Amino acid sequence: MTQPMPFVSDNAASVHPNIWEAMRAADNPDMPYDGDRQSAILDERFSELFGRECAALWVATGTAANCLALGTLVQPHGGVVCHREAHVEVDEGGAPGFYLHGAKLMLADGNSAKLKPSDIAAVVEPIRDDVHQVQPHAISITQASEYGCSYNAQELSELGAYANMRGLGIHMDGARFANAVAFLDCAPAEAVGPCDTLSFGFIKNGGLGSEAVILFDPARADEVRYRRKRAGHLQCKGRYLAAQILAMLDGDLWLENARSANAAAAEIAGACGERLIHPVEANEIFMRCTAAERDSLRAQDFEFYDWGDDAARFVTAWNTPQEHAVALAKAIAAL
Repeated sequence: MTQPMPFVSDNAASVHPNIWEAMRAADNPDMPYDGDRQSAILDERFSELFGRECAALWVATGTAANCLALGTLVQPHGGVVCHREAHVEVDEGGAPGFYLHGAKLMLADGNSAKLKPSDIAAVVEPIRDDVHQVQPHAISITQASEYGCSYNAQELSELGAYANMRGLGIHMDGARFANAVAFLDCAPAEAVGPCDTLSFGFIKNGGLGSEAVILFDPARADEVRYRRKRAGHLQCKGRYLAAQILAMLDGDLWLENARSANAAAAEIAGACGERLIHPVEANEIFMRCTAAERDSLRAQDFEFYDWGDDAARFVTAWNTPQEHAVALAKAIAAL
């Protein structure tokens, strides 16, 4: 049997060897929970990365990171404006409502799963300013978006200006933040813009089981610490989660991995031509193709998701072999 060529999800990718090494190095007695040496330096490392003071806390999943970060921006009686295709709405099993004690997700439309001020205004401006209607407290955006598109500095600035005018906080779901930074070829601070909180994703990018909640107002850190404990995410051997994050930051491994995934995606995108549904600005490709064409690709050992009745989604990872990307590009060109 030939070896399948996986393009289903970067969640299924292997763990980078540096992560295993870092966890083995952390396999020595230390203080429990988040009192260990590795956890103690996360604030410093992320403050250096973003060029401003921030607080950083590890959690085990992206869903927990998103919900704990949003919890600092919205009250149970408030609402969060997000794209109707946002992960917090479509793929988190109601976790935001659970963690936020009933706060409402207010769904907006926007091209390529991105939001502009006008998209948000269409949702919030009709809301009466009285106690009978849920008031918006925050905006949640995704970098890169659920359709693999990245917010540039100008777009983030415009969102920030609108949020400031309306008194709204901004959360960024950064499950593929690294891929966006790699595509934009910018400093991490530019890719996060005016956001108050960031869920910095590592698992899709070669990590094992650790994400970071970044708070650009460090005074909110204790609030998240209490929420994290109450939610069951304060792990007693937290040094292993901190070690994973530090290994990804060391030598900018997080960025190197993202560039590799993006390069494989760009190789494939080059063969798609007018089949592309969204611009490829990270490591996801959405392509129009018939059921018969998808069958043809699968017969050549490519694994991927159907996206509705007439499209497919391909996702590259940090360790996608170049020959696999080239082979898929050739197969698509030959359809």
